[in-house]
Amino acid sequence: MRNIVLRLKNIVKEFPTSKKNKKVHAISDVSLVIYENETLALVGESGCGKSTLGKCAIGLIMPDSGESIFLDENIYTKKGNDLKNTKKNLQIIFQDPYASLNPRMTVGEIISEPIITHNKGMKKEEIKSKVLELMQDVGIRKEYYNRYPHQFSGGQRQRIGIARAIALNPKLIVCDEPVSALDVSIQSQVLNLLKDLQEKKKASYLFISHDLSVVNFIADRVCVMFLGKICEIGNTDDIFENPLHPYTKLLLDAIPSIENAGRQKEMLKGEIPSPIDVPSGCRFHTRCPHCMDICKTDEPVLNEKDGRSVACHRVK
Repeated sequence: MRNIVLRLKNIVKEFPTSKKNKKVHAISDVSLVIYENETLALVGESGCGKSTLGKCAIGLIMPDSGESIFLDENIYTKKGNDLKNTKKNLQIIFQDPYASLNPRMTVGEIISEPIITHNKGMKKEEIKSKVLELMQDVGIRKEYYNRYPHQFSGGQRQRIGIARAIALNPKLIVCDEPVSALDVSIQSQVLNLLKDLQEKKKASYLFISHDLSVVNFIADRVCVMFLGKICEIGNTDDIFENPLHPYTKLLLDAIPSIENAGRQKEMLKGEIPSPIDVPSGCRFHTRCPHCMDICKTDEPVLNEKDGRSVACHRVK
């Protein structure tokens, strides 16, 4: 039986708007688990709540309600040194390598910052040795130790961000669309680097992406989200070979491929429902080609069967 690293329970997060008594329903009662040394991918359209959920998972954003259980302890109830010790095991790689690095700090200073924060008595020589080792792990040459972020390409900057994230050997890393801002040729290099580091460091990834081709390459399990709710969770092979939720099927049909170039595909229709005024019943029913009357009134429950979880009235 696999060990659970992180368990999210009934996470709810809403953001206020300028309209009176109106809120953005970013995350609505989401629960999931992440196992030891696995990659769980969060996929869905922009605005479905993927990044918000990732940040709630590690306490970067506090939810309105719910729990984030890391190694059997709720991180939202921790304070002071207990919280500090927990946070070093929960790290994040941001989407934009241009904005996530301090332009006034050198590579050595950026990577050493978490090490210094959590190892007050560590000598300067030991810190520099550790930073050079991390630079080597992510493919940054040691002679670049005193260079600044503006002297690097996007792919190199993301490697620096990865080195900072793994500096404390965390047990869980949230990868918030870490390759979406990179050229395609560089994307493959960074994805291979992440896989190699996971095998070496034995970390778990919560990998957020809207690119299903990337997800198919890196993820062990996939969680599909729509408008703040989970539609389907399952092993990557099962999801890609036999999607059960209509939204998952439509997402997979949208992937360009030479093999399916001449095949008629079923595409998503209509506008995405507003996260402020969410539809009653199933949130996907306004765009679903298989909508039934019950879908308009009753919200489907996420039911688990044979390792798959699906929230759809058509799937029993």
